Amino acid sequence: MGADYYKVLQVDRNANDDDLKKAYRKLAMKWHPDKNPNNKKDAEAKFKQISEAYEVLSDPQKRAVYDQYGEEGLKGQMPPPPSDGGGPGGATFFQTGDGPNVFRFNPRNADEIFSEFFGFSGPFGGMGGGGGGGGGMRSGGTRFSGGSMFGDDMFSSFGESRPMNSGPRKAAPIEQKLPCSLEELYKGATKRMKISREISDSSGKTLPVEEILTIDIKPGWKKGTKITFPEKGNEQPNVIPADLIFIIDEKPHSVYTRDGNDLVYTQKISLAEALTGYTVHLTTLDGRNLTIPINSVIHPNYEEVVPREGMPIPKEPSRRGNLRIKFNVKFPTRLTAEQKSGIKKLLSP
Repeated sequence: MGADYYKVLQVDRNANDDDLKKAYRKLAMKWHPDKNPNNKKDAEAKFKQISEAYEVLSDPQKRAVYDQYGEEGLKGQMPPPPSDGGGPGGATFFQTGDGPNVFRFNPRNADEIFSEFFGFSGPFGGMGGGGGGGGGMRSGGTRFSGGSMFGDDMFSSFGESRPMNSGPRKAAPIEQKLPCSLEELYKGATKRMKISREISDSSGKTLPVEEILTIDIKPGWKKGTKITFPEKGNEQPNVIPADLIFIIDEKPHSVYTRDGNDLVYTQKISLAEALTGYTVHLTTLDGRNLTIPINSVIHPNYEEVVPREGMPIPKEPSRRGNLRIKFNVKFPTRLTAEQKSGIKKLLSP
């Protein structure tokens, strides 16, 4: 009795194309020989059987023959349904000298089906040779045998919930921090970044190239702002190049700190200055000089707000945040009896 391909893939006889893909994907990952180094012989046989079942059931012509005649009819031991000529894939129609037309199914290499299904040509590229899943694997023109040639990490990258796609996969984005001074984020700036990457020519050969990328930093941009250059990663067969993403990072400033769209400045003053008044002198990020007189008594939590002297607001360049001036009041560590008495007289109600 021939193999039950539906049972092999763990699907019912009404399974559609999506059901077959989902089943093959799960089982092929589970039973790939390099995923089972301690049980490689059994895994190779199972992997080959899974691949053969998927190849048959995913092809309408082969599936029709199999459903009517089983594995024996599929492999040339019984006549097929009426047909006009050659079959697709590994199937061949031929005329014998002493009998009717016969449908001859020659299973494809299991590794080729696996590579084609996942659209992954890195370590799988060029696999072929030997019977499905057996003996070793080819990558380029080199034969690999023994242990895994790509390790468990390769398999873990295919999460169970990842959508199936037989087309090229997109490489993971490449992220790079772009340090900027507070002055650059205040006024705006242009940065030119030199990158090196590999591109493929028409023959598929990779060549190293250097490019200059121009980044226009807009006034008011914040830490964490992302600038994306699509598909500027290395070019590889069957892989869409990675996006290159620059992430704005803010350098520490010697005078100001940033709080959203506001700028914060902390001024150290004495207790006498806090009680009698103080004038703050500042140079702004664009080089202007500000003079801010403060006539109020400055208590420890006092904050002077200067409107519209903060950072530009990116979506509304004509608007700005505020400048907030905080104070660090230095108290004396000791007072003489005479000083204490004098202060009491001055501050008494």
